[in-house]
Amino acid sequence: MSEIVVTGKPVERGEEILTPQALDFLAHLHRRFAARRDELLAARGERRARLAAGGSLDFLPETKEIRESPWQVASAPSDLTDRRVEITGPTERKMAINALNSGAKVWLADLEDANTPHWHNVFSGQVNLYDAVRRQISYTSPEGKHYALDPDVPTAVIVMRPRGWHLPERHVQIDGSAAVGALVDFGLYFFHNAQELLARGSGPYFYLPKMESHLEARLWNDVFTEAQSYLDVPYGSVRATVLIETVPAAFEMSEILYELRDHASGLNAGRWDYLFSMIKCFRDAGEGFVLPDRDGVAMTVPFMRAYTELLVRTCHAHGAFAIGGMAAVIPSRRDPEVNATALAKVRADKRREAGDGFDGSWVAHPDLVPVCREEFDRVLGDQPNQLDRMRDDVSTTAAGLLDVASTPGAATMRGLRAAVDVGVRYLASWLAGVGAAAIHNLMEDAATAEISRSQLWQWVHNGTRLDTGETVTRELVLAVLAETRSALAEEAGPQLAAACELFEQVALSEEFAEFLTLPAYERID
Repeated sequence: MSEIVVTGKPVERGEEILTPQALDFLAHLHRRFAARRDELLAARGERRARLAAGGSLDFLPETKEIRESPWQVASAPSDLTDRRVEITGPTERKMAINALNSGAKVWLADLEDANTPHWHNVFSGQVNLYDAVRRQISYTSPEGKHYALDPDVPTAVIVMRPRGWHLPERHVQIDGSAAVGALVDFGLYFFHNAQELLARGSGPYFYLPKMESHLEARLWNDVFTEAQSYLDVPYGSVRATVLIETVPAAFEMSEILYELRDHASGLNAGRWDYLFSMIKCFRDAGEGFVLPDRDGVAMTVPFMRAYTELLVRTCHAHGAFAIGGMAAVIPSRRDPEVNATALAKVRADKRREAGDGFDGSWVAHPDLVPVCREEFDRVLGDQPNQLDRMRDDVSTTAAGLLDVASTPGAATMRGLRAAVDVGVRYLASWLAGVGAAAIHNLMEDAATAEISRSQLWQWVHNGTRLDTGETVTRELVLAVLAETRSALAEEAGPQLAAACELFEQVALSEEFAEFLTLPAYERID
């Protein structure tokens, strides 16, 4: 018998969100699209096998006409024409209010990398979004501090990011199988909020993560079309911004926009996942693809420069917004020196992006909103964006996108220790239910943890030599891991042991884990 069963523990206000009608909608989406999702994930594995056998990536010859034709995406709705500052963060209630009050144009309401898929987080995020859409969200802390929407500040436009295609939602079983996490996140938000958002002059807007091909974008477009039809929402109400955060997707930017053209809003340069993807795709391709320490891979290195310039050119050629990436540094209200350094780094990063033609960019903290806004104001003036800047001077080649070998810097013992430290600290946070963690004045999420563990895997398997003259081996990493575990014994909390075990698994197992969140998901409720 076909059925949908929620196995997650009862949660507050569950009856408001998990209505029979909402669950029927989820089941409809799952039955319609889950099999195609599975086929597309299998296609990722086939591409990876070709790369492992010595293949490479290139622009698709069969879609050359799409890349060179003058088609345009749908025009932006009025509340998405100006995106010069976007603040990102999880849908935790207090952080949601702070993001909405921050003065940013957009809040990326994150159910993906800045969140963890603990059932409580998945569900409470939907409750908080429900209240945020209706402008009825408030919060009182245990200490008695009250948070509410500020009537004197324009509220940021909500753009929700669901999980990537690869993640399941095992707390929702449909016909005996775990639901697709992306469809659960999208489906519940769309079901409860699409009509309400339209009535309030906005719309159901989304950020789409982790895609690797235009066929995955086609699947999302079909999901949007079906959802709008099922719930009698006008066709084209959805707007989607796609994160170009995998190397395969960088070769299909035009095609991804084309597949979503009736629902597309833009592309985002998801820089940290992009670095992870470069390592993952070419982890066994030899020394030419071995990256130096993470903090030495700036956005100005050749392969990252090629990627971002192509993104701006592609977007503006087709009337889509180009949104810049996250500067990981965060300010400090307690340490003036740390604060000044952070603000200077973010300012330089946003100045470069605005000068390169991006229409807006991301920040991770309310104190960084004015810095980002000032740099884009400097370039945009009274204009809401710079879609008219075509970047015809850009001519990006496949070789340029893959020119990792020209990246300056070295692998160092300091970098190795930092990778272990950040990876363990973050995983301890993730397992405890916190997906965005401030570590050493940087905002770390799943993407940066992926860089840490995948880089160590790559160094071990390539016999990379450090600045100390030592070769990176499994034994060396295990020794540093043991030292890190001892050093963090008093501050990392009860998840330290599990975090160390998980880090060893995803960094040092012979078989590379495609995403650390998959084995991590098996360790949580």
